[in-house]
Amino acid sequence: MGAGGPYTARMDEPPAATPAARAEPPDGASVFLIGPMGSGKTAVGRALARLLGFAFVDSDAEIEARTGVDIPFIFEKEGEEGFRLRERDVIADLTQRRGIVLATGGGAILSPENRACLARRGVAVYLEASIRQQVERTRHARNRPLLVDVDPRARLTELMQVREPLYREVARLVVATDGRRVPAVAEEIRAGLVRLAGWPDARAAPTAP
Repeated sequence: MGAGGPYTARMDEPPAATPAARAEPPDGASVFLIGPMGSGKTAVGRALARLLGFAFVDSDAEIEARTGVDIPFIFEKEGEEGFRLRERDVIADLTQRRGIVLATGGGAILSPENRACLARRGVAVYLEASIRQQVERTRHARNRPLLVDVDPRARLTELMQVREPLYREVARLVVATDGRRVPAVAEEIRAGLVRLAGWPDARAAPTAP
């Protein structure tokens, strides 16, 4: 269990506070990082947030903060279905925030509701990672319930067959991460945002679903 307090089956806890010291983007647009386990969403997200002057938020960390337990505990008690319901509510909340870089869980795009929020409320960026890189970067992880007691390569391959088309459906930018350092990936994303039509000066404010 995490250190945030006793576990509860309720989802009515208030969201964790967004850091106050941040730059307000011209049109309130946010950046949402999507991609598989091991693609570096958290590390790249932190670096990108610094480049943009945005706040950084991690959806899995937010779920843990609200429940007071870690993700594996939620999977154990509620199964993947219960976790996905919590994730859906958190994504719906976080994607309404202005001027953030949001790192999402690898399976966040499975929900049509999540995909709508991620596509319409900001700029979704797909961090590509090969199966080889995913295996390498997750091999020592202890907080990956979907990789417990299975062949990691086979499971990751299976997950990508389902998820990759959904990542591409939502993404406005696609950035490769294999063998690359975090600052280089973050800078490529920043440059890609600048190249997007109207970013950052004239892009219309995102429309919520």
